[in-house]
Amino acid sequence: MNAAYAHLLLNHLPVLGTAFGVLLLLLAFVRRSDELKRVGMGVFVAAALSAAPAYFTGESAEDTVEKLPGISKAMMHEHEDAAEGAAVALGVLGTVSLAGLVCFRRAACVPNWMSVSSLALAIVVAVLMARAASLGGRIHHPEIRSPDGVAQPASD
Repeated sequence: MNAAYAHLLLNHLPVLGTAFGVLLLLLAFVRRSDELKRVGMGVFVAAALSAAPAYFTGESAEDTVEKLPGISKAMMHEHEDAAEGAAVALGVLGTVSLAGLVCFRRAACVPNWMSVSSLALAIVVAVLMARAASLGGRIHHPEIRSPDGVAQPASD
């Protein structure tokens, strides 16, 4: 397994974990379930932890694919910048969620302000993660580089 393959395997965890956590928190509000709030916050902690290996395999993946035809260094750097911001934001969300889980582990319920603020932050993080993932996909998938689905050549 090379670095690009490892990066492709790992980068889905924080992206999908964040989206799954958002869905869990939304469901928790609909069902008024503190257990689901805690599970959602736990998913954010796990997603944040998974972001580190995904992020740190990116540089090696870049070294592996940068010499391939049709690969744009500009696209790679745009993805790298977006991924860095998304990873930092997810780290903040994971920290906030972990603090909430620790502070309210024995409480009968998670305070509403904590779950609402976690959900708001999680939605922002999910958007950042989706953007980073989309930019990463465009590096090697010319069919998603343009809105009409027509493959566009990479340009530096």
